[in-house]
Parts: sequence; C-alpha cells; structure tokens
Amino acid sequence: MTAEPLTHFWNAARRATNTARLVKLTLSKPRRKDPELPRNLYARPVELKDGHILQVTHRYADREEAKNFPYEEGLKYLQQELETSFYNADLFSLDEQLSIMQSRKGNARLREQAPQHREAVVTHNREKFRAIAADRPYLHALGITTATGEVTAAGRRKYKQINRFVETVDGLVRDHPLPPGAHVVDMGSGSGYLTFALYDHLTNTLGLNVRVTGVELRTPLVEKCRQIATDNAFAHLHFEEGYIDSYRPEQLDMLIALHACDTATDDALYQGIQAGARILIVAPCCQKQVRRDMVVPPALKPLLDNGILLERQAAMLTDGLRALYLEGAGYATKLFEFIPLEHTAKNVMITAVRGHKPAGTQVQVDTLKATFGVQRHYLEELLARY
Repeated sequence: MTAEPLTHFWNAARRATNTARLVKLTLSKPRRKDPELPRNLYARPVELKDGHILQVTHRYADREEAKNFPYEEGLKYLQQELETSFYNADLFSLDEQLSIMQSRKGNARLREQAPQHREAVVTHNREKFRAIAADRPYLHALGITTATGEVTAAGRRKYKQINRFVETVDGLVRDHPLPPGAHVVDMGSGSGYLTFALYDHLTNTLGLNVRVTGVELRTPLVEKCRQIATDNAFAHLHFEEGYIDSYRPEQLDMLIALHACDTATDDALYQGIQAGARILIVAPCCQKQVRRDMVVPPALKPLLDNGILLERQAAMLTDGLRALYLEGAGYATKLFEFIPLEHTAKNVMITAVRGHKPAGTQVQVDTLKATFGVQRHYLEELLARY
C-alpha cells in the first residue's frame, strides 16, 4: 500500500484535531458486506463538562452507536478501522478537505478540495435517549403491560414500536426545537398508545411546554383515551373526534399520522403543509390510489408481473412522489425503516422538516409519473389548491 497519501491524511487529521479546526471525519465503503458491521463511522469533536473528546458514531443498518475517545486515542482507532474495515475516508476541517480512496489491491489515492465549513462543530454531547419506562400507568390502561409494569407477550411489539417512535421524535425535536406552547397533532390516533407515549416523553422527559391532540373518528376510542388522560393527570393531552381532512386547528407545529390508510396520509400531509407545520411524521398504510393508475413499463414486466412485487413498487412510487412533493414545498425529507418488518409490514416512515429552500422537483415528478403511466397523485391534487 502506498504510504504517502495515508501519512498525509492522518497528519492533517491530527493537526486539525489539536488546533480545534476539525469539523468531522468519516469512514465509508466497508471492506466486507455484513449487516452486523457498521456501514460507516462518523467522528466529530464534542465538548463535555470535563473536557473535549472525539465522538465516533457507528452507523449500522438499523441503529447508531456512539463511543467517546480522547483525541489521540480516537484518531488511532479510526486509523486502525480504515486499515482493516473501510476503504474510504473523508476529513473536513476549517482549512482543508481531504479524501482517501483505497482500492482492493491496496493502492491509496488522496484527493484535496477547498474547505466548505466556516466554523467547527463542537457541541455538548446529546443526552442519551431514554426509553419509555414499562411501569408507566397508562401503558397498563392500554393493555400493553401488567399491573406490576411488566410488558405482556401480546404487548411486546407495541412496546418496541412505542420506543422506536419516541426515539425518532426525540432526535427531531432536539435538532429542530419546537416553540414554547407548540401544538402537536396525531392524526388518526387510534387506541392512543403512541400519542400517550409522545406526550409523556415531550413533557415529562424533555420538559417541553407543548399541547398534544389526538384526532380519531371512532367515538369509543376517543372516550377511552380521554379517560386515561384524565386518570394520568395529562392536562395538556386532548382527544378530539373527527376526520383527518376536516380537522383544522388554529396552530399546528408538528403533525403525526401513522398508518393512515391510502390517501388519508396525503390528507394529513396537506394539512401539515397548509398550516406551515415545522415537523411532519408519517408512516403510510395501504396505498391503493397510485396502484390503480399504474402501467408497468415493458422493460420491467418480467419483474413487476408478479403481484407482490408490483404492490411494493406501487408503494415505493407513492412514497417517493410524496417525498418529492414535500421537498418542493420547502421540506427536507427522510425515508427509512420505522420498525423491523417482522413487527409490522407498515414499516416505512417519512419525516419532513420545514425551513429549507423549496427544491425544483417537478422534472423528477414528471419523469416518474411518465415512466409508470401515473396520471394523478392525490397529494399533488391537494397541493394544487394551496
């Protein structure tokens, strides 16, 4: 292996770290494809009460794990990982941007670019996410735990889903803080187990001043949730009976719609966009509208003539177009696996944060629609009114 590029790279990394000029350092392109190994490493300087450390986040397919190191120890760890587990490395500092690209034959190539950052990212370490404790009384009232706070066999999947959902929201509101007195609306709140956990985490764990409203059409569920909220003294948690497309609060800062069927997800997204909500979170359910309109391209017929694959393609197309519409409305979007497939088939989540420059996505939308013969998308029709 050529030594000069690597020596130059790690000398620059140490120089940037020791002079507080480091922004971040990443390792990517794993040498082995193994789901049990991290897909990449992300290192950044972090300021703690007792000094500065290098925090290295290991990003796996289904989770992230962070480890803290003294600066020199952290750089040695990253250097060893590059030698044994990754091919590529990128260094971002206030003075330079360097990239290392290694071949499978052992050759290393160094690329230098102009720096893109104006200030180093040295922040206080984020408090570790705390899961919803199983002894919370409302979980028993909802049938997820026993009277002694033990998760029941039937409630395990829901309990895991609760904590995954709350963890997602936790990261969003820490990175994109809600204003004091923010109104959070859960469209189609159902039995309310996610709504209760969300309110508990936002108000009791994070100490935020928020109001949470669950909107649900079924009267018995609304009445039950109201009683549980009263029993738990959740003063700013309310449940309203109504339809997603007709509920219009005066203020809407975060909108949530999990497992809203077919175009009900689009109704919820439209409500959030129209109200200027800062954060949107949806996990779509059955997606029929686009599927009925799709025409399979001839080149893809050998693949999509199978019913199950066509159904999945229709779902991907529906959600992909939703993400493009959101970006066109000024939202930064992410699509990811919400919960492992063995727990629920409704496992794709879309998060969107407002405040970004609207993206020019119309060409991409038109191309996708033309490719699959789609004449209409319900969310696009709704946004045409906006």
